[in-house]
Amino acid sequence: MEFLYEYGLFLAKAVTFVLAIIAIIVAITGAAMKQQHKKGELDITDLSEQFCETEEDIIHALLSKDEFKEKEKADKKLAKEKAKADKKAAKAGEKKEPKKSHVFVVDFKGSIDAKEVSSLREEVSAILSVATPEDEVFVRLESGGGMVHGYGLASSQLDRIRQHNIPLTVSVDKVAASGGYMMACVANNIISAPFAILGSIGVIAQVPNFNKLLKKNDIDFEQFTAGEFKRTVTMFGENTEKGKEKFIEELEETHVLFKNFVSEHRPSLDIVKVATGEHWFGTTALELGLVDSIQTSDDYLQAKSKSHKVVAIKYEVKKGLAEKFSKAASLSAESFLGKLLQRNNIFPS
Repeated sequence: MEFLYEYGLFLAKAVTFVLAIIAIIVAITGAAMKQQHKKGELDITDLSEQFCETEEDIIHALLSKDEFKEKEKADKKLAKEKAKADKKAAKAGEKKEPKKSHVFVVDFKGSIDAKEVSSLREEVSAILSVATPEDEVFVRLESGGGMVHGYGLASSQLDRIRQHNIPLTVSVDKVAASGGYMMACVANNIISAPFAILGSIGVIAQVPNFNKLLKKNDIDFEQFTAGEFKRTVTMFGENTEKGKEKFIEELEETHVLFKNFVSEHRPSLDIVKVATGEHWFGTTALELGLVDSIQTSDDYLQAKSKSHKVVAIKYEVKKGLAEKFSKAASLSAESFLGKLLQRNNIFPS
């Protein structure tokens, strides 16, 4: 009897524990689904102010107390004189000092499917609602390329800026290859760090085929299609020469579209020379005409902050608990893959 009582108590605890786990999973899933419907928000950062504060902090650290006091006095005196001059000019009906133009900074770190284009769309739309041709959009781009349709849409988002006659500069500090370069070439001006990777104007498709393995194990694979080229190559069936030829033909058509797109935006390029699928470092890319100057994004923005108001625009949707777990797992896998590639000296081609 005592055994049955203890067993029943244990069973009740086990059931309670299982139900609690299920409730947590349901709550996390529900929160994740609810989050999908939440609209994101724009995060706006005044980079000019950040540059100025950094400069002031360094000056403060380098000056002695007496020197810093003298500097403060001089700055206050200068501010008073400027305010007085502005007031006098206003009374005299003179025009005020012209308002600074803006540099809107956008970051795009693209994945294989270019899913970041959804945020880019919102950022571009927000900028276009206030920007004028006197302003500039500056994109810090990092991508090794990916799916054609995804990067085609991302390129079209950047082209919206050009269509509104707003100067567009793209900066490549690390990599803009394949679909990444498809985006970069839309810009009026492309700057690159010396060892950034650019180019890879080509198309690639890789499909594993397990047909021989299936045959070896007496496993049949059947596929039914309507239309001669509904499926040109397959992972499990036996690929025909005709199917392979058609698949290569489709790749060539995509490559032609890619080359035409790059030529349209950078007509001075020798497209035959650069559209071989090769990639180059920044200094060589400059010689080939793939970029316009060698410079890091930091140098460019710091210089611009002297004459423009530099503002970073970022569209973000707050991630739920499930998405945070997923992101952490993804970053861990990405880090592991990166270390594996380094250890085996595998580099992009």
